[in-house]
Order: sequence, then C-alpha cells, then structure tokens
Amino acid sequence: MARLRRSIAIDLGTASVLVYVAGKGIVLEEPSVIAIDVLTDEILAVGSEAKKLIGRTPGNIKAIMPMKDGVISDFKATERMLKYFLDKAVKKALLKPDLLICVPSKSSQVEKRAVLAASDNAGSHRTYLIEEPLAAAIGAGCDITDPGGSLVIDIGGGTCDIAVISMGQVVASKSVNTAGLSFDKRIKDYIRQRYGILIGDSKSEEVKIEAGLVGSEQSIEVSGRSISNGLPQKIFLPVAEIYDAIRPEIDLIINGVKKLLEVTPPELQSDIYDREIILTGGGAYTLGLRERLSEKLQIEAKIADDATECVIIGTSKALNWMESLDEDRNDAIKGKQKELEMDEKLRRR
Repeated sequence: MARLRRSIAIDLGTASVLVYVAGKGIVLEEPSVIAIDVLTDEILAVGSEAKKLIGRTPGNIKAIMPMKDGVISDFKATERMLKYFLDKAVKKALLKPDLLICVPSKSSQVEKRAVLAASDNAGSHRTYLIEEPLAAAIGAGCDITDPGGSLVIDIGGGTCDIAVISMGQVVASKSVNTAGLSFDKRIKDYIRQRYGILIGDSKSEEVKIEAGLVGSEQSIEVSGRSISNGLPQKIFLPVAEIYDAIRPEIDLIINGVKKLLEVTPPELQSDIYDREIILTGGGAYTLGLRERLSEKLQIEAKIADDATECVIIGTSKALNWMESLDEDRNDAIKGKQKELEMDEKLRRR
C-alpha cells in the first residue's frame, strides 16, 4: 500500500540545502540564503536567486545565510527558508511530511532542539535527526554495521566533521573550525594582501573550484577591483599560490584527525590504518587536500564517489530504513488490533 504521507530527507548545510523526497530522489539543491526586505519583512528571494543578491542589495534588502558552522544562527530566517524549500519540494501535499535532517556531530541539545522547532514550524509532521558523519559514511557506501573502524571526514561549507564509525554508531568524533567557506576566505584575503585586489565571496569560491580542476603548474584568471584606484583589474594567479594560501586550513583538518585518533580505541585505530580515510562533502575536492592528508597521516585518503551528495544520499537511505521500521510497527499494531477484535468476538459468543 502506497504511503500517503511524504518522507523527506534534508541536508541543511551552512552553504547549501539538499532535499530528497522518497520515491522521487533529490528534488532540490539550493544555496542556504534568504533575501528579506527589512522594512516590510517580505521574503524577496530564497536559494539561488537570493545568493545573486549578496553584496548587491540596497540598504533595505538583507541577504542572509541563516546557518553558521552547521547550526542555526538566525532562527526565524531558517524557519522561513525551510518552509519555502518544503513547499517547493512537495507541492499541494495533503498531509504534513515526515522529515529526517542531518546535524553536525558537535551539535548541542539546544542546537538540535532549534532544528526540531524550526522544522515543526515550517510544516513537518514529525522530525528525526541523524549525525552528518554517519549519514556521510552511509552515503559513501561504508558498511556501518562492520565492527571494524572507518574514518570519515565530511567537509561542507561551514563545518568539517571527523568521525570514527563502528557497529552503526559514531564511536568518536571531532568538529574542526574550518570548511569550504574558510578556504574561500583564505583565497580572498591572499589576493587582497598579495595583489591589492578585492574580490567577492562568490568569486573566491569560483577560484577554489577551478584550482581543484586544473594542474598545479597552471594559472587562473581572476578579475576584481583594485584597492589603489578602484578600477577593475585582472591577474593570472598561479595555482601553487592558491595551495599555499589554503594549506593552513588543510593542516587544521590534519591536526583534528590526529587528536581524534589519540582518543580512538587501539583496535579501531589499527583498523583505520589498514583502511582508507573516506572524504565526503564539497570540500573533499579542495586542491591538495587528499594528497596532504595521505602524506602527513601516512593513511591513504580517498574521495568518495559523488562526495558532494554523500550526506543527502546517506540521509535518504536512513529515511528508507525509518519508513520500513514504521511499516513494521504499523503492521504489528494492525495485527494486534485484529487479535483484540477476534478476542472480543469470541468473548461475545
């Protein structure tokens, strides 16, 4: 029997939101941005259209990224953004949907309650939470039920979650205060200090992505505004310089892995050294990251297939398991009801 109530998985990230609807797949991938007229409190744009307004809005229009470091920093804006995405994902639904939302492993109980409250206000029937590294491991194809230890590094826009997974649980985890947006800022600051050119957040992200695609001996064309005269200026930035700019952020991740391994049980630590480090999230493709991790930790690092979508894929798989559990529970309830009805009929005879 078809399930009338929609089940939805959401990767509610600092930089982007991905939405998966059971039976349909990933139906939405948009930037985590909402543009609001502060005078009227009217929503002017959400997602991609709102991102275009960042740095280009008049005084009365505010483009907000309501998630910071993977957690809610502006509750009302997050609630409104989430409602917009839910309405867009499930148009004209008769019943409120059930949601499964992933959260960073470092999330406090207060931060988790904020996600639950925002999703409830946005129009959910029930909301469940799953830790991002666990979802990433599932999405990367790891056998999370294996008693052996697996090390997953999930690098999103605002958070970097490092976790040891074993027997279906996060055994140990650590969040590092660096991620895709930190890489972007390093590049933007370097270009300003080294070349005296101002570039925006979107441009620094473009430079980072392009640097991860071209060879280390090449240069990338970068256009911006000269600090000295305010006129447009263009440079050809060597990829090697980009790597030097972001390397301190990569080293923060390496130090985070080392600290996590120090508190990991010896048996699982041994498993990790015999296996590969799994890299997920958009930051997995960052220039030089995989190679430096392998070099400094002496453990082979591997970028997962579809690394950017691992968290939402894993969350969607967990959602399917959740649906199966609900169906089993409903079948058990129906079976019990039939038993009671039969007992009642026999009693009346």
